[in-house]
Amino acid sequence: MSGDAVTLGALRRLAAKRLAEAETVDTPALDARILIASVVGMAPNELVLADYRAVSMEEITRIDALLERRAAGEPVARIIGAREFWGLSFRLEAETLVPRPDSETVIEAALGFVDRTGGRDRPLRLIDIGTGSGALLIALLSELPNAIGLGIDLSVGAARAARANAARLGVGRRSLFVSGYFAESARQADVVVSNPPYIESAVIATLPAEVRDFDPRLALDGGVDGLDAYRAIIPTLTRLLDPGGAAFLEIGFDQGDVVRRLAEDAGFDAAMHRDLSGHDRVVEVSRGLLEGGTVAL
Repeated sequence: MSGDAVTLGALRRLAAKRLAEAETVDTPALDARILIASVVGMAPNELVLADYRAVSMEEITRIDALLERRAAGEPVARIIGAREFWGLSFRLEAETLVPRPDSETVIEAALGFVDRTGGRDRPLRLIDIGTGSGALLIALLSELPNAIGLGIDLSVGAARAARANAARLGVGRRSLFVSGYFAESARQADVVVSNPPYIESAVIATLPAEVRDFDPRLALDGGVDGLDAYRAIIPTLTRLLDPGGAAFLEIGFDQGDVVRRLAEDAGFDAAMHRDLSGHDRVVEVSRGLLEGGTVAL
């Protein structure tokens, strides 16, 4: 690109065209707006209002570098180092999974349980197993003003990233993030949430490059059948859950029946929550749960 009289509008169109030519990019216009906005300090939806603003050579150079990374397959969230989840902006590190919209089903299910069992103003205790960026726990704390939470992750870097996100998003004083094995760290809680690794080990090599090459394997690999984390988490819920509490475990779209059986074999009731696509997405685990066994959100 030339720096002579380049405007944001012209640059945005050129960038979208460049990304459209890359086989790795499904949403070139949107990705171009987000990347350009991250450099010029605007919200992506504000760019069109500044179409005639001149772009400096320094900005063009930085934007070129970001476009090259995106065309090579790196996800936009990884490039800009942040992703929105539940209306909050979470900063990412190499050790953290990129929060995805399907995981908001965990938040909706947990808040539904809280609403049914006494309301959101109670002094609840929360645990997030495999917290990553802290997205699940921090989103819940943003909705539960008197709750406190513990986030646990095997990765030291993930726990550090979650701690920084909590401080920046205003819930640092009501949360603690630690690295280690959850059974050694956690005490009884009213609500337990988790988005554990649930991809079968052999399947990881077939995942889209944006996931396979950039998300941490520790957050993806669920073992030979994808169920290792559930086998570790569910038995400990006998100790972790308050007698009136519930756990909300994200699952793969085809894992509902088998995770439900794991919960029932451990003496729990289990119900399914579906995501917006109609897939089983969250298993709610407790004692004396819901009639019918399925909750459609």
